[in-house]
Amino acid sequence: MRRLAPLLLPVSLATGLVIAACTTPYDTSRVRRWESRYNDGALRPVTPDQLLAEARVRLDLIPAGTAGRRHYRPMNVRYITIHSTQNYTGNAYNHALALKRGALRATRRPGGNRIGFLTWHFTVQDDVAIQHLPCREQGEHADFDGPGNNYSIGIEMCEHSGNDIAQTIDRTARLTAYLMRAYGVPLSHVKAHYHWPRKGLSTPNKNCPHFLMDRGRPGPTWQWFLGRVNLHYNRMLPGPATPLG
Repeated sequence: MRRLAPLLLPVSLATGLVIAACTTPYDTSRVRRWESRYNDGALRPVTPDQLLAEARVRLDLIPAGTAGRRHYRPMNVRYITIHSTQNYTGNAYNHALALKRGALRATRRPGGNRIGFLTWHFTVQDDVAIQHLPCREQGEHADFDGPGNNYSIGIEMCEHSGNDIAQTIDRTARLTAYLMRAYGVPLSHVKAHYHWPRKGLSTPNKNCPHFLMDRGRPGPTWQWFLGRVNLHYNRMLPGPATPLG
């Protein structure tokens, strides 16, 4: 996979994250293409630990006391919020590096970004899910001082060149299912970024994750994604799932 040169990372990431996504109408052939990448007939029941292993989580936290973790902000997890990076050059490792360097700055203002940085909990691509924040710490990825930031785990899906979107979606579904068990989150509380309005912006409900939206908002494609989350959740055998921080 192509990776960004370190010196270009902040500019490329900042640009990619603010590009407005194009509207993606519902297209059943898109879903069929993704499903052709799966082998659901080989899926078997798994323990929660085995499902976590399938998600392939790699820990690479923003150091406490730096960048977007300068202050400890505890969180009682109630939701899981799904995003897409809208960055077509940066992979999961690039995003992890940018978050640790504090490269993803945002304007801190009353009613808006509260810490001067963008932060979230996981970045997922086709072969790995990198964790940036403990799940019981607030991120800054959804709706400023609203429930999306205050109570939800944020997951970003990569879109860089060479990344398999279908496998990225499915790895995200596995991770989401595991987090549901670990934190007692119901499927109805798995939300698209679109769900959380950003007060004060001309377009409060963002078309995100844009490739799972239909005409810019949740529709049949989003319901299909929730179905994949539920598929993996129902594979889990009874038993506890270890919280990820």
